[in-house]
This record gives sequence, structure tokens and C-alpha cells, in this order.
Amino acid sequence: MSRAAEHGAAPDHESAPGDDTRDAGALLAAEAARFASLGWMRGTSGNLSLVLSRDPLRLAVTASGVDKGELGPDDIVVVDATGDPLPTGPGHGPARKPSAEAPFHARVVGLTGAGAVVHVHTVAAVVAGQRWPDGIALTGLEMLKGIGLPAERETVTLPVIGNSQDMSELGDRLEQVCDPRVPAVVIAGHGLYAWGADPMQARHHTEIVQWLLEYSLAAGLR
Repeated sequence: MSRAAEHGAAPDHESAPGDDTRDAGALLAAEAARFASLGWMRGTSGNLSLVLSRDPLRLAVTASGVDKGELGPDDIVVVDATGDPLPTGPGHGPARKPSAEAPFHARVVGLTGAGAVVHVHTVAAVVAGQRWPDGIALTGLEMLKGIGLPAERETVTLPVIGNSQDMSELGDRLEQVCDPRVPAVVIAGHGLYAWGADPMQARHHTEIVQWLLEYSLAAGLR
């Protein structure tokens, strides 16, 4: 078993598509199935990524147009720091198309140092982004500790940015509001991005932020 599969994180060296890449694909497939089972990746929506190497930056990103509840270990594309797919070479299966949002995943990693990124389309994220376009203020909640924030005496804001089909523009918007303490951003009319050091932490951050969004809407916070 490779270090990627054993520790839930990708290797810190660059390698040709092979066992490590398939291990990354298997990890992302398992995470995607979990989110799909929650109804957070309906149809073929949503995408995930995992850092394979940082110098140069290489990301494994879930393939476009595939049901996220039925991904296999080969349903990923390796992309570079701009989100462009890298050639796989002969013997590595048919070419797949990465998510159109792969460049934004790469930008998130570049801005935050994350090792894994999750993007889900939840109703709570879309509604909250429309209700609080300037950000979602959170305080006095024990669940904040789940994303490394204090549960009391401090108000933090979950950033909200406007949507764009231009991933460079979307990345610029994130850079303007990115708070290193908050491992997530809501994209108005679109969904939620969350990240972490590895796939498990990114999953936990996604689940916690989703809970915070659901609470905020249920409580009718201003």
C-alpha cells in the first residue's frame, strides 16, 4: 500500500500516473460516494481534488460528467498549477476531461496550502449565499471548534463571493476575502468549497461548515 492510501494524503513527490495516482483516485472516489449519499453531489455535480506534489504542483481532480456516487480509481485527471490536464502517456487508459473548476481548485491550494479540496452543491450553501452576500457571521457555537475556531467570545465570518464561469476571476474574488482561519468559502448561487490538509480533514470541514449553514438558516440569523 502506498503512503497516499495508508495516510489519506498524497505523496510529496511527482510521479507518472500509476499506483499513487490510482490510490488518489480511490480515495477521492470513496469521499465522493460519501458526499453523494448525503445528496450533496446530485447528478454529476460537485468535484474533489487531492495534491499529488507541490513542486511542481500536481492535483488529482475528479473527472467531469461522471456520477460522483459511482467513481472508480481511474475517474480522475491530473492537472497542473493552472488546472490544465497533463498527458497520461500510453497505457494509462482513455483521456478524461477534468472538472471545469479544476483551475479554481489549484488556486485554492495555492492560496491556502491545502492538501485536499471539496466542492459540493448543497441547498443550504446556495440559500445562505443569497441571504448573506457579504458573508455569514458566526459566533457562540460549539461546532466552530470543528474548523479550528473558538466557540465563544469571537465572531468569525464565513466568506461569500459572487459566482463566475471564469475561474481566474473567481480565484481573484476568493483571494480578496480569504481568511486563513476559515477553511471554506460559499459561492453565491453555486455551492460550497472547503479544504483541509488531507481528504479526511477536508471532509470534516465540509460537514462542519454545512452544519453551520443549516443552523444559520434555521435560526434566521441576520
